[in-house]
Amino acid sequence: MLVLKTAIATYPHTKALKDGTVILPGVKLDHVEITPIRNALRRMCRKLEFDLCEMAVTTYLTAKAYGKPFTALPVFVMRQSAHAPIVFNVRSGVASPKDLEGKKVGVRAYTVTMGVWARGILATEYGVDLDKVTWVAVDEEHVEEYHKDAPPNVVYTRGGNLAEMVTKGELAAAVLDGHVDSPDVKPLIQNPAEAEAAWFRKTGIYPINHMVVVKDSRLQADSGLAPLLFNAFKEAKATFLAQLHSAAELSGEARVLAQRRRLVGDDPLPYGLARNRHALEAIAQFAHDQKIVPYTVKAEDMFAGGTLDLE
Repeated sequence: MLVLKTAIATYPHTKALKDGTVILPGVKLDHVEITPIRNALRRMCRKLEFDLCEMAVTTYLTAKAYGKPFTALPVFVMRQSAHAPIVFNVRSGVASPKDLEGKKVGVRAYTVTMGVWARGILATEYGVDLDKVTWVAVDEEHVEEYHKDAPPNVVYTRGGNLAEMVTKGELAAAVLDGHVDSPDVKPLIQNPAEAEAAWFRKTGIYPINHMVVVKDSRLQADSGLAPLLFNAFKEAKATFLAQLHSAAELSGEARVLAQRRRLVGDDPLPYGLARNRHALEAIAQFAHDQKIVPYTVKAEDMFAGGTLDLE
């Protein structure tokens, strides 16, 4: 039996895969629990530690640009708002997104997917010249080779706390996950949920944050492995979708996904290339525009053979 060392967070839609409800013929998943899951991304990029690993989209694009030997499946296990995480200090002289030009804006790391989405929206929807912003990164990039190639307006301040820095006014704004408990820190984009919904209706883009990658050596050894894994994730998600349609009590995370159906349709976690093309093409373009990768990656080139037509 093939044993795959695996690092995937436990989401409502991956739980059935992790608890053994979903069985893969001839394959055993040896799950390694890593919290927060982003630590697994770094270990995969630097040490190829896992056979199957969760991976942020732009971390993946960066990794492939530096020749890392793993390839994605069109399985998108985590999505987040791209509007809500952008916050600013009301005392910073910023009154609109355009005012970020000439200011310092914090991000966890420059290639972090949430930041790439946020910057892309600031540029395309609000006319912000991203080159006129100083991006202050407080953590290492998962793909460590990228540091030497980062744009000159990216400054690394290792160990900084974004919430504290924007609260104190050291940063005019920041892209961060979570609430900042300060009356001086507010969302830069007013009514972010409404803005996100309007952007989705306008563009068809439903932002993707995390996908799943498989070590190339495993894929090369078995051409049927990629579709087998895709279908296993699909089956696990089907278990979760059945819960959404039942009267079962939902966890907080599951309720958030259930609420998304009002905007994106019955399946709040669409898998497959076809249903996610708009988002994939957008993030690939943003990654190129923001000098993260040296070319715009085609959506078809992101994924393992045998998975492009799967849904």
